[in-house]
Amino acid sequence: MLTSINYKKIGLKVGLEIHQQVDSEKKLFCGCNTELFKGDPEITFSRQLRPTQSELGQIDYAAFFEFQKGSTILYEGDQETACLVEMDEEPPHELNHQALKAALVISLMLNTRPVNEVHVMRKTVIDGSNTTGFQRTCIVAVGGEIAIEGKKVAIQHVGLEEDAARKVGGDHDVHRFRIDRLCIPLVEVATAPVIYSPKEASEVALGIGRILRATGMVKRGLGTIRQDLNISIQGGALVEIKGVQELELISLVVENEVHRQINLLEINDELRKRKVKEADIKDVFINVSKAFVKTRCKVIHDALEMGDQVVAVKLPSFGGLLRRELMPNIRFGTEMADRAKFWGRVGGIFHTDELPAYGITVEEIDDIKKATKAKQGDAVVLVATTLAKASEALSAVNQRAKEALKGVPQETRAAKPDGSTRYMRPRPGAARMYPETDVHPILITESILENLESHLPEWPEEKMSRFTRDYRLNEKLATQVLDSKFNPFFQEIVESIEISPTLVAVVLTETLKALKRDGVQVENLSEKQLSKMFQLLASGDIVKEGISDIITWLSTHPKSNSDEAIEALDLRMLSKDRIEKIIVELIEENQSMIAKTKGKAFGILIGLIMKRVRGKAKVEVVTKLLKKRLRNVGG
Repeated sequence: MLTSINYKKIGLKVGLEIHQQVDSEKKLFCGCNTELFKGDPEITFSRQLRPTQSELGQIDYAAFFEFQKGSTILYEGDQETACLVEMDEEPPHELNHQALKAALVISLMLNTRPVNEVHVMRKTVIDGSNTTGFQRTCIVAVGGEIAIEGKKVAIQHVGLEEDAARKVGGDHDVHRFRIDRLCIPLVEVATAPVIYSPKEASEVALGIGRILRATGMVKRGLGTIRQDLNISIQGGALVEIKGVQELELISLVVENEVHRQINLLEINDELRKRKVKEADIKDVFINVSKAFVKTRCKVIHDALEMGDQVVAVKLPSFGGLLRRELMPNIRFGTEMADRAKFWGRVGGIFHTDELPAYGITVEEIDDIKKATKAKQGDAVVLVATTLAKASEALSAVNQRAKEALKGVPQETRAAKPDGSTRYMRPRPGAARMYPETDVHPILITESILENLESHLPEWPEEKMSRFTRDYRLNEKLATQVLDSKFNPFFQEIVESIEISPTLVAVVLTETLKALKRDGVQVENLSEKQLSKMFQLLASGDIVKEGISDIITWLSTHPKSNSDEAIEALDLRMLSKDRIEKIIVELIEENQSMIAKTKGKAFGILIGLIMKRVRGKAKVEVVTKLLKKRLRNVGG
């Protein structure tokens, strides 16, 4: 892997598309509420989606790609969060004016120019995430720029669209989606490709996120915000990466994509040196099952037992390139496997760059090379499946090999939690957009904008000053709260409960972050659970030393509250009499130590006592009682 990159020299350009759910009571085109349900579905139905021609008679390539999978989509819903609109059995209702107001406020705070008239469009999407086969979207504002870290960043547009259904399971043939999230209002902020480093990408996303949260009009919590990135380098290609949920991952995703494109360009250079031509890559698929009659490879053995075949294809002069690492844990062979999985609906591929391994022997490799007439320097890819799927999978492998002869392919990739990405589909084209005829246009008058401008929310810079002034937070902690998804929740707590703002800020930022690093699923906690915990802290029913234990317990009991956590963990505050009894017991147990250490006995005893009463007594109370008792015994 490359260790250092001059991003300016390679011509890195990044554009951001930030999608944030609006905190509206109703969905964008109906009266259903915008909460997600967790119970069993009350509604189920299935669909098979297909692409249609645009007004110019064109079919979008990305939509055709999804159609080729031949998948069945199973939808689930309930009566509260879905209706006939989500099921595509009824036309959409009027555009949600509350959501439109939020989008306009965001547009004004981003210094963009609202349009005179909002027109809803349809954008073809047939991956199953929309029951209609398209997403409804509209442009609310265009142009403008914002200053972030001293740099002016151009905003291309601010849009308002319906969120997609959420995928909850399935396999290659059947995909399961829940339509509770479908049609929740979503604001999209798209920047121009004027971001030139991974660090800058994170800073811009953070700056826009601050403004979105400052409006108080967007939802909070996991899954309510997603970032898409459009990344290119000189000589590479425009690649869209979708679904970056964690702000901290943005710079890593950009770095990884840069590494990927640079390494793909190096592979392209190597193929040119080897004088590989597209005509050399042929869809000649050889049945090599005989080579594995006595195989010790479990995957192949099980496939043959089921009646499947082992089919191979030769990639002339590709030897050694399939094991080339493009980004951490992702090799060129991995990209070929991704294509095979999508097009052929297979579990994966084997290739000679990684063999012998997985129980495949040198002798078996020699046999498949003979069968495919592979020479030194060639690579061979094989799959174990039905003949029909093998043909589709290996055709996809060949197509990816041909793309390598041209450089970096334009495509859409999905972000993974570790900052790497996987192939998702080809890049969509202009043919996917066409007008929505069931929703009337909405006029945006000057009086509407003047009224909104006169009541704009507090700016992030003003809020930062107020945090340090009114709540006495230091600058570091104030910044952490400002950038946290708990920003509005922090203010709700400190304004409704008599509790230290610093303590609340530390818990919502540093404590939760530390617990997450330790593997605690803090994202499972609700604001209602945290609010109750802060109330118990303020009333003295628990002490701050027990916070981590309570949060950890609640993370695995999402339907429970802090009272139940306290009982389960035995963290209820001890009475003064009980604390004194524990102190007396420990003093009696450590008489010889007290006599030997004399003046140092207090430090040792306080540690022993706090270990016994951890989370159930305040340090200052224990300190006062211990000092009194030691004076009485001469310690």
